[in-house]
Amino acid sequence: MTYENALKIIHSLNKFGIKPGLDRIKRLLALMGNPQNRLKFIHVAGTNGKGSTCALISSVLVEAGYKTGLFISPYITDFRERIQINGEMISKKALANAVEETYPLLLKLEKDDCIITEFEYVMALEFYIHCKESCDVVVLETGLGGLYDCTNVILPPLCSVITTIGLDHTAILGNTIEEIAHQKCGIIKENSPVITSSQDADVMEIIRNTAKKTNSKLTESNSIEFESISENLTGTTFTYKGIDITLPLIGKHQIENAKTAMAAIEVLKNYFEITDENITTGFSKAVNPARFEVLSQNPLIILDGAHNPNGIEALKNALETHLKGTKSICIMGMLADKDSKSSVKILKEMFSTVFTVPVDNPRSLSAQELKAECSNYFENVISCESPFKAFDKAFALSKIQSLPIIICGSLYLAGEIRPYILEKMK
Repeated sequence: MTYENALKIIHSLNKFGIKPGLDRIKRLLALMGNPQNRLKFIHVAGTNGKGSTCALISSVLVEAGYKTGLFISPYITDFRERIQINGEMISKKALANAVEETYPLLLKLEKDDCIITEFEYVMALEFYIHCKESCDVVVLETGLGGLYDCTNVILPPLCSVITTIGLDHTAILGNTIEEIAHQKCGIIKENSPVITSSQDADVMEIIRNTAKKTNSKLTESNSIEFESISENLTGTTFTYKGIDITLPLIGKHQIENAKTAMAAIEVLKNYFEITDENITTGFSKAVNPARFEVLSQNPLIILDGAHNPNGIEALKNALETHLKGTKSICIMGMLADKDSKSSVKILKEMFSTVFTVPVDNPRSLSAQELKAECSNYFENVISCESPFKAFDKAFALSKIQSLPIIICGSLYLAGEIRPYILEKMK
């Protein structure tokens, strides 16, 4: 089987199941021999910050010499970003082989009227590949929620990590932040350590109560103290327990993610040998594309996948810190099921010109609809039929006005436009 055929099979599957639950993936994994039961995990849930936190923990474990699997969702430009080993995407051949070996099991289940969804199959492939490759540990990011997320079929992990919780996926996870917090807390297992980022008071109470009910020791990120914190458009530096650390991730929200990751690493020292040098080198090598990512310095081009009010607020704070009142040029695209109204309002008057674009996703908000929302908060809003045409126009305008370009609103938009910009900036 070729890699291209493997991808066609994966993407041909239904996006969503007829009913929520873990029964389908459990049946598939049982046919595979339950590979997830032969792996050790760090399980990470949350609304924002999951990707960066996973990247930091994974990078440190790799530097410590452990064969480290990483599963993230979604990917930015290459499907294989979702399943990594030691910071590298799995090979095309590895994915093709895994699909060839396991797809007949889906067909067998289909005959029994058990229809496996795309995410369920991708999740099963992750377990299958990381088990086959004999990974020492896997950093596992949830896809959606926690309680009924496909990742939640694992045995109690080495630790569970809950990053910042906010309102997102409300149609599935609940209409209030408390309902969403209960879903995210579903990854907390009996007698398994829990680490949490700083949270709203009501959310923190839910996390503390869940940890207490499950006899799970809770560590809060605010127990980690960083000193001498400074940041610029190349990254963030700070001192932790006397060691100087450079983080190539930008924004105050990344400090919170780093504290959460560090709290997890302190717990993981009970299972692995991790030195100060492993931490400093691991943090310095951590990458997480499309999270306030500087793609070019001249002109300044920043790509950010923020797509919900919490993420947009973090983007706003980072722009205020680093651009100090400069009204940039923006390219924005969002999905229709996101809270675009609140997100756009948070960014009001921050941009001199906004180009609205469609996102390459069936759930995309049209450029015209997004323009209508943006017109309430920005003076000059232009709808474009494609992100590429929008970038060409924004790039020409930035040359004339000497202004930065900010791309935001969706990780799907980031994945579509990132290769185009990097090619243009060569």
